Amino acid sequence: MYYLIYLSAGVNWFSEKELTDILEVSNINNSRNDITGLLLYSEGNFIQLLEGEEQNVRNTFDRISKDQRHKGITKIASGSIKQRNFPEWTMGFKSINSGELKELDAYNDPSQGDFLSNKEKHLSINLLKAFVKTAKRVR
Repeated sequence: MYYLIYLSAGVNWFSEKELTDILEVSNINNSRNDITGLLLYSEGNFIQLLEGEEQNVRNTFDRISKDQRHKGITKIASGSIKQRNFPEWTMGFKSINSGELKELDAYNDPSQGDFLSNKEKHLSINLLKAFVKTAKRVR
C-alpha cells in the first residue's frame, strides 16, 4: 500500500458547488482506481492524502498536478504504509473555514499542549493536523 500527501492552492477560492463537483468526480475516479483518502479545503487551500496501489496513486497525482484549477502543488510526503488510514472513503472531504474549526467533533486546538507530539501516529495524520493548525491562522 502506498500513500501520497500534497498541498495546493486554488487559482481562485472555490464555491460550494465547485467543491461538490470536484468531490463527485474524485469519488468516481478513486472508486475506479481503488484509491481512498481525504481532501481538506480551507479558504483557498487544499491538502489531500491519497492511498492505494502505488501506480494508481502516482497516476492520480499526475492528473491532479495538471489540473489548471490548482497552483503551487507540492508533494509533501509519500511512501509505503501497512494499511489504509481511510479504508471506507473513496474521498473523505471537509471544507473548513477558520470559524468552523472549533465546532468539529473532537476538535483539539493544535496550538495547545502536545497536539502534534504523538510519535506513534502515522506521518499523514500529523500532517493533516498541521494543516488544521495552519488553516486556523488564515484570515
